[in-house]
Amino acid sequence: MPEISVIVPVYKAEAFLNKCADSILGQTFSDLELILVEDGSPDGSGKLCDAIAAKDSRVRVFHKKNGGVSSARNLGMAEAQGTYLAFADADDWLPPDGLETMYSALKAAGADSAGGAHYLAETDGSLRIEPGALPAGVYGPAEIRKGIVDRLLGERLGKPGEVLNGFIWRFLFSRDIVRDHEILFDGAYLEDELFLLEYFCHARKLAMVDVPVYYYLQNPVSVTRRYLSDYMDTFTRFLAAKEALAKKFSLGETLPLWRENTCWSGLLIAVANEFAAGNPASLGEKRAKVKAICARPEMAQAIRTIRPADLGRNKQVVADLICKGRFFLLSLLYRFKNRG
Repeated sequence: MPEISVIVPVYKAEAFLNKCADSILGQTFSDLELILVEDGSPDGSGKLCDAIAAKDSRVRVFHKKNGGVSSARNLGMAEAQGTYLAFADADDWLPPDGLETMYSALKAAGADSAGGAHYLAETDGSLRIEPGALPAGVYGPAEIRKGIVDRLLGERLGKPGEVLNGFIWRFLFSRDIVRDHEILFDGAYLEDELFLLEYFCHARKLAMVDVPVYYYLQNPVSVTRRYLSDYMDTFTRFLAAKEALAKKFSLGETLPLWRENTCWSGLLIAVANEFAAGNPASLGEKRAKVKAICARPEMAQAIRTIRPADLGRNKQVVADLICKGRFFLLSLLYRFKNRG
């Protein structure tokens, strides 16, 4: 039985998968299995997965009909045999000692989970380090609740680097916790944030390191950069799931405005999404859609209740225009931005 199962969903990944798989199979920590879940990809990714598996007995491949990243990860978790779970995206890669660094910290602390920092890798080869969810150290339940769960729940506004992102691939997770509490992924966007929120409500001890354990490629064609026509449906389901978790675990007592905070965060994403260059609607149609989104009850409540401050420069300008109802200027701003 391997100690670590690394789960990689694979979809349209021909150009990246070899680098990702090589970085995992070449880890200094070798007691692992690599689970490639080919999610009905229309390119040659399926054959590439099989070719990778033919070269290394630690690789297992599962082919399925296309169902999205959550269903692929869920299948990988169901098939995983490792004591711990790690995740990677097919267009990213790991430093050679990424898994060993987290595993060693976890074992030294007697923890059930571990995490680290990561590199943001640009397509031009430049790198910068983004710190981990918490500084290096060992954290118990109360500290995990305050440092991770509460931040994921309600602290969703701030300058870049201050808000805790739902990055699952910079952690080692206990398979027992995931299995015993039936924690699953759901949805095609924001699914990782919900997974982390639920998982860390159950984790008892977390070991953090301050060195990067992952390379996150800033891929311009990734799902987070594309226009999503169903984003608001996705956000509505996300908010409902977050509400359910908050109720189940009695979260938010010290964060009474977590819903409004979450809605503001979702609203800023929704506005950028509607004005994305990939949206075929006219500028006037985009503007009308944004105005309608702002008028939704949950968004209107957030706008009335919270006036965001100390955001990054671009987001701050957008938030200020929304608060003032200056939708025409907002549309001109994005038209100028997309031409740049």
